[in-house]
Amino acid sequence: MSIDQTTIDAHGFSPEEFQRLLEILGREPTMTELGIFSVMWSEHCSYKSSRLHLRRFPTEGPRVVQGPGENAGAVDIGDGITAVFKIESHNHPSFIEPYQGAATGVGGIIRDIFTMGARPIALLNSLRFGELDDPATKRLIDGVVAGIAGYGNSIGIPTVGGEIAFEPGYAGNPLVNVFCLGVAKADGLAMGLASGAGNPVYYVGAKTGRDGIHGATMASAEFDEHSADKRPAVQVGDPFMEKLLLEACLEVMRTDALVGIQDMGAAGLTCSTSEMGARGDVGIEIDVALVPQRETGMTPYEIMLSESQERMLLVAQRGREAEVERVFAKWDLHAVRIGQVTDDGLLRIRDHGEVVAEIPNRPLADRAPLYDRPTERPAYLDDVAQLDLATLAPPTDLGQVWLDLLGTPVIASKRWVYRQYDHMVRTNTVVLPGLGAGVVRVKGTTRALVFSLDGNGRHCYLDPAEGGRLAMAEAARNVACAGAVPIGATNCLNFGNPERPDIMWQFSQAVDGIAEACRALDVPITGGNVSLYNETDGQAIYPTPVLGVVGVLDDVSHVLTRVFPEPDLDIVLLGDPAGGLGGSEYLKQHHGLVRGTPCAVDLDRERALQGLLVDAAQGRWIRSAHDGSDGGLAVTLAECCVESGTVGAQIDLPSWDGADDRFGVVQALFGEAPSRVIVSVAAGQRDQLLSSARERSVPATVIGSTGGDRLRLAVAGQSVADIGVDEAEHAWGQGLTRHFER
Repeated sequence: MSIDQTTIDAHGFSPEEFQRLLEILGREPTMTELGIFSVMWSEHCSYKSSRLHLRRFPTEGPRVVQGPGENAGAVDIGDGITAVFKIESHNHPSFIEPYQGAATGVGGIIRDIFTMGARPIALLNSLRFGELDDPATKRLIDGVVAGIAGYGNSIGIPTVGGEIAFEPGYAGNPLVNVFCLGVAKADGLAMGLASGAGNPVYYVGAKTGRDGIHGATMASAEFDEHSADKRPAVQVGDPFMEKLLLEACLEVMRTDALVGIQDMGAAGLTCSTSEMGARGDVGIEIDVALVPQRETGMTPYEIMLSESQERMLLVAQRGREAEVERVFAKWDLHAVRIGQVTDDGLLRIRDHGEVVAEIPNRPLADRAPLYDRPTERPAYLDDVAQLDLATLAPPTDLGQVWLDLLGTPVIASKRWVYRQYDHMVRTNTVVLPGLGAGVVRVKGTTRALVFSLDGNGRHCYLDPAEGGRLAMAEAARNVACAGAVPIGATNCLNFGNPERPDIMWQFSQAVDGIAEACRALDVPITGGNVSLYNETDGQAIYPTPVLGVVGVLDDVSHVLTRVFPEPDLDIVLLGDPAGGLGGSEYLKQHHGLVRGTPCAVDLDRERALQGLLVDAAQGRWIRSAHDGSDGGLAVTLAECCVESGTVGAQIDLPSWDGADDRFGVVQALFGEAPSRVIVSVAAGQRDQLLSSARERSVPATVIGSTGGDRLRLAVAGQSVADIGVDEAEHAWGQGLTRHFER
């Protein structure tokens, strides 16, 4: 039966793509084959608009054990142990159904990690929503945070931190990016490939339902007024089932009965069968009638495209079937043999023996369309780059501006979020959420793994290439502030419709900026995720690349946090005092403006600064370290005092040549610039720190001391602001929470 054009269009094929499908098959597709091609060639699965650009990322290095192309990346942390990590997006599902969208995002990223043979030990998340004065935003946040907590807490993996931001552009398209970190023995990594003709193919985990059908296709289209009708495309998660699946999979991986294994994530059974076959250059034949189903009357099309959660596909050694089945039976899971590996290179789908699809594996998985889409610099950039401070009135009460900034939701304490997460389960957590980068110990060693997620859509909106460089540099800097050496990175690239030349220009520029920073800092990309079509009714989100950086700390006892630990310490500014107001939180909150250009990062200086921080932590020269970011040095200093047990500070910041006369003090306090860190140091180690900074050409200035119960700020000897630590604590502590008080 011939498939009509309306059906072809509904599956998202362009005329050229459908013609390629016909050439691969040499005939008209069956309905099941059409569905299989549609999800495998969707933007979400094939990266057809982004693959060309992603090749510019550096992906190799002496510590890289597994780079892009597998379920997750892996880096060597010593003693035959690898850190396995990845970040993924679940943006569209979380908008349609916030709780399940976020929960299944967590479940999916956890499976990516244990599919590699690693035990997941920590979660992070990066969230973006609209402004909090919109009731719809608060409902979204409630659901998303509850979903993340519900899944992570139930499965017993700590969520140890993350980031959250609020901008009007995310109101119709929130971002929910989730990161998972695990550890594995280097010789115990598992791969998602099939091999060995005649080896059995097993389905394990939850039964297949109709939830999630065409979820990958939904994630490859922009939103409109009908988006809320797509709830059936959102999966439903079961963390208790996933816990059993995790333990069973890790146990079977400890035997040599396993050949390969893959999560049934996006595109479900279709993706796992075709990709495992393609990686091993073999065929896979299955019969969908054997697939465990929780709904009656499911068609082969529905079974192949379902994205029901907590399911895995594995290939076992022939003759070892009973051993594999016993392991899963021990965990109350059925391991159902649904097919076998073949030597013909075909994905063959049967239904009660009848062939309903027969597709060459390699072309399906590896020959998806690849587009070099046109790019064009957006016209808006010429306008937003202009920032004339002469047209603005400088504030008269700097202390009040300081408190107002501390109380803005993007800067304020995220206690309301992370108190819903179990961050201490498994007893690996070293640094509590909110005190710096995530830090978890590697049990059985003296080491810790340190990790941070960072991104700033506003910066990328104003300058995508610089925004990419800044995001990468900040994520690595936060890891170095804890005392760890950054050794690997992952990214989640959230952008609008790639068919628009201005969006593709933003994407390409951001990739170039990230790649440049990765090379300069010697931190390779081991994998990641691209999320496109993040727009509603033609209005795109800010271009938002989120960078996740992982570092290793050889001695966990040397870890640093952001807070001043005690009085009578010297406070040293590492980096230049100069800070610009372009794209700053001050400019947005006090003047309602998003314009100017973000301060550029000097990557050579950034690398020198991070090396200094690592050496200073290892040598115990410094007692705390905190990266200067949103809100400038005034906010950074206040964050060093809050949650410290009321340790205040007296600060005198230097002025600098080129500061605007009317806004010079404002720039000193609230201007933002990269490569700046506030550290505290005991008098006996100060000279060592300053000497090492000079050797590395890192500017270092003693700007004050800790003590008292107030935060006193001066610029060039002139007092400009004076607030109590308790005032700062209240503003910062209630800035986000007050929006959710009932």
